[in-house]
Amino acid sequence: MPGAGRTDDRPAPPLIVTLGFDAASFATFDALRRRHFPPARNHLPAHLTLFHHLDGEEEAAIAATLREASLARPPLPLAVAGLRFLGYGSAFAIEAPALVALRQDLAARWRTMLTPQDASPFRPHVTIQNKAPAGEAKALFACLQAEFTPFDATGTELLLWRYRGGPWEAAGAFPFAGRPLA
Repeated sequence: MPGAGRTDDRPAPPLIVTLGFDAASFATFDALRRRHFPPARNHLPAHLTLFHHLDGEEEAAIAATLREASLARPPLPLAVAGLRFLGYGSAFAIEAPALVALRQDLAARWRTMLTPQDASPFRPHVTIQNKAPAGEAKALFACLQAEFTPFDATGTELLLWRYRGGPWEAAGAFPFAGRPLA
């Protein structure tokens, strides 16, 4: 049903789609985010955003698409391949052809509702710090870069969120259920 989760006549909040991680990878990403993201701005756990702003009025249809897509796919292999400097923060760069293909498929299905940001090329990443003072951001990036060793992670599910201005409100979890890749 459109706008699920609403209790009044206001427009449905926009929806966000993220990728869930295996427990060990999530713990690593989230601990770094809690340590380095400016506390006054850190309202969220570590995440990899697939879509930043989908039409909240289409929540039921979006959830159905996510359910269908997740049931058809195995958990996704992710290579945490490097770091990306964001100007005022740092992120882990993720290489994941299966994730890119999934996102392309979803973007094609939702092409009429994509914002310019979501229609732009997808560069998967997990932000550890953002909106920090420039000097602090440069110092953290240098430290992370000096200590970085590539590692593997796994995408375990698609997560749907309602954006309400600050912390996000969970709207659904869609675990990957296909056979694992050999």
